[in-house]
Amino acid sequence: MKPLLALHRRAMSSSTSVLRPNNWKSLAPQIPNFAGQQNSLPRLPVPPLARTLDRLKTSLRPLARSDDEYRTAVRKIDDFGNGLAPLLQKKLEQRQQDSVHWLEEWWDDYSYLAYRDPVVVYVSYYYGFDPQPVHLPQTPAARAAAITRFAMLFRQRLRAGQVSPDGTRDNPLCMDTYRWMFDCCRIPAIPADYSVSYAGSPNPDTDLGHVVVIRKNRFWKLKAEVEGNVLGMAELIKQFQHIYNYSTTEYPAVGALTASDRDTWAKDFSLLASVPLNAEHLRTIHSSAFVVSLDDSYPPPKNEVDVSRALWHGVIGPTSSKTPPHISRALESRYVDKPVQFVIFDNGVAGLLGEHSVMDGTPTARMCTDILTWLADPNSDFGLVPPTFRAPQALPEPVPLDFDLSKIPTIQTSISSAKDQLHALASAQALSFVRTKYGKRAIKAFGVGPDGWAQLVIQLAYSRLAAAQKGSKVTPWPVGAYEAASTRRFFKGRTETIRVVTNEAVDWVRSMEDPTLDKQQRLNLFKKAVTRHGVVATEAGMGEGVDRHMLGLKLSLPPSTPLPELYSDPLYVRGSRWTLSTSAIFSGRFKEYGWGAVVPEGFGVAYVTGFDDFLQFTITSRAEMPNTEFANEIERAAQDVYQLFAEADLPVGKAML
Repeated sequence: MKPLLALHRRAMSSSTSVLRPNNWKSLAPQIPNFAGQQNSLPRLPVPPLARTLDRLKTSLRPLARSDDEYRTAVRKIDDFGNGLAPLLQKKLEQRQQDSVHWLEEWWDDYSYLAYRDPVVVYVSYYYGFDPQPVHLPQTPAARAAAITRFAMLFRQRLRAGQVSPDGTRDNPLCMDTYRWMFDCCRIPAIPADYSVSYAGSPNPDTDLGHVVVIRKNRFWKLKAEVEGNVLGMAELIKQFQHIYNYSTTEYPAVGALTASDRDTWAKDFSLLASVPLNAEHLRTIHSSAFVVSLDDSYPPPKNEVDVSRALWHGVIGPTSSKTPPHISRALESRYVDKPVQFVIFDNGVAGLLGEHSVMDGTPTARMCTDILTWLADPNSDFGLVPPTFRAPQALPEPVPLDFDLSKIPTIQTSISSAKDQLHALASAQALSFVRTKYGKRAIKAFGVGPDGWAQLVIQLAYSRLAAAQKGSKVTPWPVGAYEAASTRRFFKGRTETIRVVTNEAVDWVRSMEDPTLDKQQRLNLFKKAVTRHGVVATEAGMGEGVDRHMLGLKLSLPPSTPLPELYSDPLYVRGSRWTLSTSAIFSGRFKEYGWGAVVPEGFGVAYVTGFDDFLQFTITSRAEMPNTEFANEIERAAQDVYQLFAEADLPVGKAML
């Protein structure tokens, strides 16, 4: 990733003609009935400068490779705090007073929209759904129809203000990003992308209530809501089956263009849209409620790893040189700029591919959970019987959206190049999947919070991996480790960084390899580490982390001001290089989920702690990294931590395997 300040200055100086509207984000309409809760939320604070700098020092101590390295970093922090930082702090505090959210624009741009690498595999995330319930038809068309109907019903309730707000009465959560769930799309632009919403369009020509379906690279417009009524499954099955029947040959892979790096896609987008028919089709895609990809990968995915890989980037199977992966056409038959895209494979396996730039994973997780919960209830209104008020012939058939590429001589070369680069990038990823033999029930019986437990398992596993892989591409432990904390308690809040590596965590990890310490000593150190993790996580959720504040100070620099020495300090840089990028989400209705590593030598670790009977870890990385070995170490570390508690003389009941 390019340095954020460089992207900031590039954005300020760019003279390219591919630009975005200045007010793009204000154009998405507010959700009805959320105004009262939204208006009651506090604004994200700017933490006191001294407190952030003290937290920074504390967070860097366990990452320092020598006392001298740490003392040098502390000196630079003090120089910054006694020099330029107070002026930048005042500018930041003024920005906080003058705006509804001092970080929003910066965060949108410099974490996502000005980021120029491809959306897949670096930004997108995925969920793999529970199977189609047995009380519903089991065909692929029925699977697509079921998900589409209830996603459209969720959308209908959201637009009507009938979706209950997230959070509790005492802890309401911001619902702002739900504006960017339906009827919208990310648009490629230079130097930074933006999103467009049609949800509140006053233009009578804007046709809402449709979804865009892709099969064998061919795009279709399917009207899923007619005269304010969402079609039932019977009608939708007929519509989807029509698309299956009339998509038997492969079309040019226009969707593959969306997976290029953002500058390339912005240029190809302009070329594509230069033909009026294509511009109309792109508008239809952008204004669609969501996209449904009817994936024809063969063989379709079955196990957790193949489902994850197929949803994430479309390559199924091993990535070693001895066993080349099966290359599917999955991402060619997608439009990865849509925030919500459902994927249906020919065996009925289904899931979601999400675009992350203006909406985090918790809103889509809630949406998917609601959809799958309704589907699981045999008493839900499925609409399996065609309505009597509308004759079958009155329902319009899906309309193909066939792009005219004949007037763009270079576009076929662009498509071929995009496909080659996409397949190369996807094939260069590795993914492993771990489920433990115990879960939340056992951990809580031991009197420990599951999140801190899982994070320490990851730390122990990585320390062992680094020791075993000494001299390889694996960075020596400890390394920068990120966990996402939600800041949705604030208006327009999104996330803050939980800096996972603490002095207490390092002390406990080292104790596990120290033969001079007994189990009780290790147990005590573990509890201290979990307690400390809880403190850091709570502070981050209250907007009192380190990283967003330091970013704000950095971006408050006048354009001609040199970057303070602190920001290039090796320890400071290493402390915010997320070799371990982790996050937890939970739904009782889906299990597979994940995303890509954020640095070449790193790992993405998506974990789930909400099931009573198992913990789940999905580990992603580049193929040259020891992905399988890391998964094995996570499995071993999880068992070792369990045994540490199970064999101790504890006052609480023991949950034995």
